[in-house]
Amino acid sequence: MNIITLTVNPALDKSAKIDGLVAEQKLKCHSIKYQAGGGGINISRILTRLNIDSDCVFTSGGDYGNYLEKLLLEEKVHITAIATEENTRENFSIIDTKTNLQYRFGMPGSKISTSELDLIIAEINKKVKEHDILALSGSLGEGMPVDFYSKIIKSLDNKRVKIILDTSGPALVNGLEQPVYLIKPNQKELALLAGKEVLTDKEQEEFAMQLVTSGSVKYVAVSLGAKGAFLASKEGVIYQSIPTVEVKSTIGAGDSMVAGLIFGIKQGYAADKMLKYGVACGMATTMSESTNLASASAIKSVLQSLK
Repeated sequence: MNIITLTVNPALDKSAKIDGLVAEQKLKCHSIKYQAGGGGINISRILTRLNIDSDCVFTSGGDYGNYLEKLLLEEKVHITAIATEENTRENFSIIDTKTNLQYRFGMPGSKISTSELDLIIAEINKKVKEHDILALSGSLGEGMPVDFYSKIIKSLDNKRVKIILDTSGPALVNGLEQPVYLIKPNQKELALLAGKEVLTDKEQEEFAMQLVTSGSVKYVAVSLGAKGAFLASKEGVIYQSIPTVEVKSTIGAGDSMVAGLIFGIKQGYAADKMLKYGVACGMATTMSESTNLASASAIKSVLQSLK
């Protein structure tokens, strides 16, 4: 069972700190860091730290794309970069050291041509074998068709692949036109999927179980912020609570949670242990500064703290 991750809208994540945010003044930045970012990329990065191999497939263009590739190779992530004519985007985050507040600036994704989209689908079909795990994670790029993930899932219909679909909005709705193995919405994304602004705790459980019993999804993992998460499956709904910790950054936390869930699937864990690993990876990343993801030691420490 191989693991392949796909990121069609990656970013070179740049973070910095400032000592006080003041409008209309030149502000001196320090503690500047660069990280490779994007849903599937972050999943592969966490899996590497858990000593699990994956094939990290992503689009890459221009100098930012080249630097992103370099960063991933330094982390010993196995990469497959699909060249694009337009440059890979850059995202930017700032931490104000006086308030410890974080400000995140997301740039629009690069446009991808029709021929480049066809190349992505062809590459995934070449790599993915029967019973593999494929994580389709992150937002779609600028102008990409909202049914792009759905097209990939349809193209793999006869391979019995475990599809992990971690996206939101129309891309998620379209992706669920075919059965998938696991989705990981947060509370707001789950509500929007149900066609509502907000769901009560009971409604969240009921809608997640409705997705499972309808055959749309085998597992629905819902992140609940400081309350932890729950996992819905044919066995019912289970919860994993978390202790109170200082949250330093939420960047990459959701992707890290997906990586932990995939780790559990790869190991053949029962639902409760699978959820525990997902929550531990996500929580450990929130304890890391800026765009840093959880270290292996941090994940191990959090696992020991979870009841």
